[in-house]
Amino acid sequence: MVRTRFAPSPTGYLHIGGARTALFSWAYARKHGGKFILRIEDTDLERSTQQSIQAILDGMAWLGLDYDEGPFYQMQRLTRYHEVVEQLLQNNQAYYCYASKEELEAMREQQLAAGLKPRYDGRWRDSSRTPPTGVKPVIRLRNPLEGHVTFNDQIKGRITVANNELDDLVLLRSDGVPTYNFSVVIDDLDMNITHVIRGDDHINNTPRQINILKALQASLPEYAHVPMILGANGERLSKRHGAVSVIQYRDDGYLPEALLNYLARLGWSHGDEEIFSREQLVEWFDLTAINRSPAKFNPEKLHWINQQYLKTTDNARLTELTVPFLTKNNCQIDGGPNLALVVDLLKERVNTIEELADAAVYFYRPLDPASELKEQHFTAETRPIMINLLEKFNQIEWNREIIHQELKSTAKAHDVKLPKIAMPLRVMVTGEIHTPSIDAVLALLGREETLARMNNHMGDFPD
Repeated sequence: MVRTRFAPSPTGYLHIGGARTALFSWAYARKHGGKFILRIEDTDLERSTQQSIQAILDGMAWLGLDYDEGPFYQMQRLTRYHEVVEQLLQNNQAYYCYASKEELEAMREQQLAAGLKPRYDGRWRDSSRTPPTGVKPVIRLRNPLEGHVTFNDQIKGRITVANNELDDLVLLRSDGVPTYNFSVVIDDLDMNITHVIRGDDHINNTPRQINILKALQASLPEYAHVPMILGANGERLSKRHGAVSVIQYRDDGYLPEALLNYLARLGWSHGDEEIFSREQLVEWFDLTAINRSPAKFNPEKLHWINQQYLKTTDNARLTELTVPFLTKNNCQIDGGPNLALVVDLLKERVNTIEELADAAVYFYRPLDPASELKEQHFTAETRPIMINLLEKFNQIEWNREIIHQELKSTAKAHDVKLPKIAMPLRVMVTGEIHTPSIDAVLALLGREETLARMNNHMGDFPD
């Protein structure tokens, strides 16, 4: 059975790169009827926080990346790591190293000064020296000195690294906490992970991890190293270019299915398909379709995809999602127009739910037009037209068609084109110049509120 995992470190939020890795691992497991496991790699005691763990769990839940097992926590598995280290020590595949931080730093400086690659020189590997007193040792792997490590990466192809390029890595720190390279191997082994799908920033770790597995005479999983996501400028993705928390995208008004769709297209494709469901992704997903080169994050493309999903999303759901944004914007929804109807009117004009709420504000509280808009549209020429409209709006049946006919007849009566009426009316009622058709806006806003807003601004017209 295919078994994949997502194993974030809880030293920050779940970001775009991590979410895409989780998505690919999830999709591969679902495609093959396998299991997807969530593991929290919390051995970085200084930086790991409960807040970060919760942010990861919240992000996964919002995206709908359900896991079959977990979450597992490495700090709850210390006994198991110590058991394996003891086994390696007994088999002479690991050893105690008493080198101090100062010694290691001096060694590193000497190697750099000589133009050498910094690496542990194995000084305690076969040493017969008496261990210094009062020094807590680390435990290092006895890495092979000869030969090569070769593996077939599912994305990048065949990769070979000489063992003499690898030093004796630390398995267990002096405080008894395992290093990343050791704990991840034991976790993947114990959890029967068949496919390790992760970012290619881990590719240098893979030969070291394979040597640990070989020392344990364990079978190797398949590896797939996904190229990183770059900013639109071609540089490493930064907060300014989209490397923010997944939850931030929720708070900015994106739909989770739209973000998943976009993440899937960052470095993976199925023909020319741009918009597809989770079910289609699972059906089509294949590691061989992942590009070998880095993907570029494009906020405009994400906007477009989110807009496509907004257009087809049920109004009741969008209404529920819009309420918090309107409330935050000091809008009183009760007593105003039916929000579902407002959402239906506006949703094809916006990219996010936040934009949808911003576009709906004038339905739930008056907005005062900018002074330049008043100066431009509230003229002595249009004042009598607005007075005429006020009289007519008091008498007509209030629906969109009749409002539209009244605007046309008023324009004809005053021998002006329709925009000459519609624009000052729009500014009076909404405070803005870009809205849906003014007859649709007025029909939703209601007669009483429309007349109140018009009357409120009549004094802004010059006589």
